[in-house]
Amino acid sequence: MAYETLLTDLESGVMTVTLNRPEKLNAFTVGMMSELMDIFDRVDVDDEVRVVVVTGAGRGFCAGADLSSGGGTFDSEAEGRFSKDGKRIAPRDGGGLLTLRIYECKKPVIAAVNGAAVGVGVTQTLPMDIRLASEKARFGFVFARRGLAPEAASSWFLPRVVGISKAMEWVATGRVFGAEEALAAGLVSEVLAPDALLPRAQELAAEIAANTSAVSVALSRQMLWKMLGAPHPMEAHRVDSQVIDYMGSRADAREGVESFLEKRSPDFSMKVSKDMPDFFPWWEEPEYEG
Repeated sequence: MAYETLLTDLESGVMTVTLNRPEKLNAFTVGMMSELMDIFDRVDVDDEVRVVVVTGAGRGFCAGADLSSGGGTFDSEAEGRFSKDGKRIAPRDGGGLLTLRIYECKKPVIAAVNGAAVGVGVTQTLPMDIRLASEKARFGFVFARRGLAPEAASSWFLPRVVGISKAMEWVATGRVFGAEEALAAGLVSEVLAPDALLPRAQELAAEIAANTSAVSVALSRQMLWKMLGAPHPMEAHRVDSQVIDYMGSRADAREGVESFLEKRSPDFSMKVSKDMPDFFPWWEEPEYEG
């Protein structure tokens, strides 16, 4: 499918998605949101895709929401719907729809932040699994400086990534900061020269694609994310037990052990599209209630 705001390239199991509005520093629009959600829907059912890498075209990663509509950009008072008792129900936040979709993805996602990542430009990366930054990258949770508040479910994601104190500092000041500060706080795991950024992201993605079981990674991704909110490690133990019991008797576990003993590369055969266990998903998805 051809997209208006994205470029895609699939090579050796790695889907590289490039936000492609360089003349606007890849500013976020409703159309971009819809296209990104379509990408992740397609990624989940395509066994040829093992890992997703997201980056930006030109100088920016994503400069935040497109503000070309002026002061009324975020005014949705005329939208929404009403409950039976006449109470207005706010329309759902588009950034949140995207981050929740990424959160549920069965494939690992790597952000290669090549330039400015501000507002939804940075919050959309929070449910991605690995974030790498160019030395030229800049980040900003600028909502309070625009008379807004954090969106894209970032009030849940950000404190889990960097801790509540640093999250509140960035959100309360709304200041823009550089890649080294992002690295020190754990927002990104590596800072690289601009021309080394995308190759490093693709190198990590290729390592995953070449050496791991797709089903193992899909299960592991959801185990780690879902357990962030678990009240007790017993929740993890219950899921671990089911997953180990299921995978231990399947082809990929046999291949993983045999390839290790035989000192060769593994050839995993299980597919995310058809070999996930019957108990997946093991959680109940909350419904949105405005």
